[in-house]
Amino acid sequence: MQDGSLRAYPLREEGLSEGALKDYWYLNVHDNDNGQIRGICCSHDDGCLITCGGDGNIFTFDLLSEEEVPKELKVTIPPPRRGLEKEKATEDIKDPDAYIIEEYKQKKEHERKMKEAEEKKNKKREELSALRQDFVFLLQKNQELPKHMQLHREEFEMDRRIFEELDRQTLQRIQLVQKQLAWEHEKQFVGLQKLQTQFRDALEFTLTVHAIQSNHQISTYSLLTVSEKYAQDKKQEDSKGAVLKEKWTALKEAEQAEEEISRETSPNEAERLKTPDVRKPTTRYIESRRQKIRRLIEKYDALKAKIMKRRAEWHELYKSKPRHNHENSKDAEEIKEARENIGCYRLKSATNYTLTEDERINTEKKMMQLAILEDLIHKTKVNMNKEIVSLRDLKVSTIDEIKSLVKEVKSIQANLDVSEHLPIPPIPQLHPDEVPEKIVECSSDVLLKFKEEQEAKAKLEEPLEGCASSRAFRHVFLQTPPLEEGYAMVQAGDASAVVTGKQEAFEMEKVEPTEMELEILKREKIKNLYLQETLIKKINTLVINFDAELRLLRHKKLKMDVQMKSADLRCITCCEELLILKKLEIHEDLLEEQICAVINKQEDIHSKLKSYLAQMEDRKCEIVMLEEREKALYASFEASLGENNEFADVLTDILKKEVEYVIKEEERRKAGEQNENEEEDDEKPDLKTDEKNGGSESIVFDDSICPEGCSEDLFLNTIQLRQQRIGIEKALEEEKKAAADLKKEYNALAIKAKEIETSLDRTNRELEAFQWEKLHKLNELDVVVPLRLHQVQCLVDGEMPRDFSQALVFTNQSLQYLQKRIVDLRNEKIMQREIHKKAKEQHKQLLQDKKEMEMEIQGLEERCNNLMMEKFGRLVDFEAVQVHSVNIPMEQMKVRIMEKEYEHFVELKEWEERIVVLQHQLTKLTRENTSKLHQLNRFCHEKHQLETELESLTTGQGGEFEGTRSADIKETARLESRLMHMTCEVALLREEIS
Repeated sequence: MQDGSLRAYPLREEGLSEGALKDYWYLNVHDNDNGQIRGICCSHDDGCLITCGGDGNIFTFDLLSEEEVPKELKVTIPPPRRGLEKEKATEDIKDPDAYIIEEYKQKKEHERKMKEAEEKKNKKREELSALRQDFVFLLQKNQELPKHMQLHREEFEMDRRIFEELDRQTLQRIQLVQKQLAWEHEKQFVGLQKLQTQFRDALEFTLTVHAIQSNHQISTYSLLTVSEKYAQDKKQEDSKGAVLKEKWTALKEAEQAEEEISRETSPNEAERLKTPDVRKPTTRYIESRRQKIRRLIEKYDALKAKIMKRRAEWHELYKSKPRHNHENSKDAEEIKEARENIGCYRLKSATNYTLTEDERINTEKKMMQLAILEDLIHKTKVNMNKEIVSLRDLKVSTIDEIKSLVKEVKSIQANLDVSEHLPIPPIPQLHPDEVPEKIVECSSDVLLKFKEEQEAKAKLEEPLEGCASSRAFRHVFLQTPPLEEGYAMVQAGDASAVVTGKQEAFEMEKVEPTEMELEILKREKIKNLYLQETLIKKINTLVINFDAELRLLRHKKLKMDVQMKSADLRCITCCEELLILKKLEIHEDLLEEQICAVINKQEDIHSKLKSYLAQMEDRKCEIVMLEEREKALYASFEASLGENNEFADVLTDILKKEVEYVIKEEERRKAGEQNENEEEDDEKPDLKTDEKNGGSESIVFDDSICPEGCSEDLFLNTIQLRQQRIGIEKALEEEKKAAADLKKEYNALAIKAKEIETSLDRTNRELEAFQWEKLHKLNELDVVVPLRLHQVQCLVDGEMPRDFSQALVFTNQSLQYLQKRIVDLRNEKIMQREIHKKAKEQHKQLLQDKKEMEMEIQGLEERCNNLMMEKFGRLVDFEAVQVHSVNIPMEQMKVRIMEKEYEHFVELKEWEERIVVLQHQLTKLTRENTSKLHQLNRFCHEKHQLETELESLTTGQGGEFEGTRSADIKETARLESRLMHMTCEVALLREEIS
């Protein structure tokens, strides 16, 4: 079982023995390596044995009874054959295509089945042919009968559902065949599409339209597809524009959504404002006072805003006042923009010719220019080709109309005499080059004929010259008439048959007409003659109009040919310029990269300079603040001294002592606190330091001890001010040092910025020189300009010069623009002079008005001051009076006091209510307590009575009741239990009372 094998032993009911286990079946069904048997079980009917192994397989075995077990068959071994040496050995089959025995048997069986199927098919076919003959015989008999006795074809149908079923089966078979051939159909269709895209789609037919009465003709342009790179660039630009449009629409939608949300929220807020709150009179009064204060604040804010606005207006007015040497910024910007964009009107070959940034040309601009030019050429040619195709369609419709008119003329001439017939104009035909797309079109008949010819030629195996398929294709295409002509011939044949039939009928019924009939025939003849003439004129007008349209379009195309030639020459020039620009592109990119790197460095340095400037400004502000603090410190010290203080010099010396001295004094003071005995020894070096630091001090003093007669508070204040002064001086020194370091770094960066600016100017000059060199190389290219003789105006003695090197080529439009610009500049110069003259006069008038206004303002100010002095006795600032007319903080404090009083009143009321409730609870509890005490007193009396009764019972009458001893014991036990119960109740009551 470990190796996946199974042993089955046949056991009998007689019993087990060693011999019974000798015979067994060995079954190796599971995998030898991984097929260890995991489980064995029998089925519910003990008919099968099921094993499952570690290899994931499950096997079932049939369990047979003794009757079903086959008995052992003894094999009879035949005797050996004799004479084998004389027999020839069989040859091996070496043919690789020969069938093996099994394949041979299968083939024979298949042939037998096919033969039986063919026999059945033949029998059915014979039965069907017999039925068809009978049906044909019945149809013949039916046709021989008279018409009123003949049966309709529908009556021969026994059951219509048979045909419906046959149709349904046929449709199912067709659908099945279509499903079976769908993959093949798709494969062939994809192959056809590939062939068409590779050969037919890339093929562009040149259409030529011929005139009908003349030899004029017009052909379409052979178009060249626009390169994919240009198409991708245009798509990218269109996609960018679409993205910008989408963003713009998204922004608009977001704004509309916000407006809708605000509209929805505003009614809700209005409803909230409308809903009144039910409030008490006190709160309403407080709210009214608050609203009053709010209105006062709003009024105050409005006045303040008005004053500030007026001040700002005056400030802006004085700020906008121009100086004497002021220049208008708008005019300066316009002058700068004009200088940048006006361009250079010198010759491009001149050395001092300058290029603006917009006029500079690189490979990208030139490629875009070339792409736009090619696109314009392609569009114009496509439009012209469309017009020529529409002209061809007009010719086709004209031919169809002429055919219908010719048919009408022939039907009219059939009713006229031959002598009265007018010559019918010939029907124009389409030339093969007018329908070039039919060259690649072919029908199924053409393909079948082509196939037959190919098979015939393959059988003959004759050498072919050239491409036989193309010759056969052309032969078949030329032999097969077009469908339109065949259809026209059929219609003409039908018309002639109708006419001949009418003539025969007319000849058979030939009778002499009456006068009325003759009159009618005469009118009809006149009418037919008129119709014949008008129809022929119409045909001629159609032909003439078409020829006129063709000549007009041909004239237009000739003009366009000239434009296309000049455009092609321009394309060639652009390509040559593009080659030159590509050669110079590397050097230009290097220069631009250098300029970009220098600009980035310059921006970084400028940002650092700005940061250093800001830091320096901060340091300056801090230094100013520290100096102000020092001044304030000395001012406070002088204020603390007062006037005529006798200790002023001593205290100022203490205040102005240096840092080292103060540190030593502090150390000395600490040492003095620890060792009082060493104070005198420590004072001597301090006096020496005083002499060194003080310099001119003649009096020795100790700043640790307050001088006699001096106020101790003043002395301590001086010590504190000295410490503050030392801290301020230290901070001031550090700030000055940091400001000096920042200034050094700023100066170094400024020098570096100047160097970078010079390098940037040098690189820009190199780039301008390179641009001029590039322009010089582009100017060296030869440009072809087609001119007519009347366009040449540089004549020498009335003759055309031989050398045109000194001549200039201008387009008529640019020449007219320059001439017009000269006139415009003259007019503009005159206009500017008039404007300048008016501005001078206006300036004089404004100066005079200014003097008058100043005098008027001065007079009004004097009058206002006089009025204030008369009324108030001094000058008053009315703005301050307006602003401070109401003490708003005081009013706010009053409202707050009222709110607090109201809150306290409410709180007191709540506390009073709570006190009343608690009083009621207290009275209730006292009543309960008194009742409990009365109950306790009653229990005590009962206890006392019970104890006395118990004592009397135990002492006095014991002998009389000796016989009833047991009853007394029971009674005493009962009383004791009752007493214990009463004591417990008394204890509980005491606990409740306490």
